Amino acid sequence: MVQPLNAGCEPLGHKDETYMRVALEEAARAGALGEVPVGALVVDCRGSIIARACNLRESIVDPTAHAEVLALREAARAIGSWRLERATLYVTKEPCPMCAGAILNARVGRVVFGCADEKGGAVVSLFRLLDDERLNHRAQVTSGVLAEEGRKLLQDFFRARRE
Repeated sequence: MVQPLNAGCEPLGHKDETYMRVALEEAARAGALGEVPVGALVVDCRGSIIARACNLRESIVDPTAHAEVLALREAARAIGSWRLERATLYVTKEPCPMCAGAILNARVGRVVFGCADEKGGAVVSLFRLLDDERLNHRAQVTSGVLAEEGRKLLQDFFRARRE
């Protein structure tokens, strides 16, 4: 008998704030490294964190080293597949076009993000890539989870850089 795709999986929505707090810890780690404070983690359908990352563009001199991309890479290695359709990606800030593309290419099933990015967001702000019917994959999206905490980390970081 073939198991349904979500066999053994639990809905994670009631734990979104818990997981987002872990992503915020990653964002704070990025800020401490002098990186833009964005954190991400990938949670499998059973609720286990399989990857976590923060922005590392400056540290490893890589323009693609956004928290989302790094977390997706780590998650794919952890499960031995690039297909993450049963996973949830948590990220403290709305993904940019590059990260939204990576999310689609990884076939992530669900994305939960904190604050919107009016200048670069590709999920709800500037573009709606994750629910564009012209593309071959769509992800379920939950936005605004602990948005103020993520926004404050970003604002404090950029305020300190200007001073």
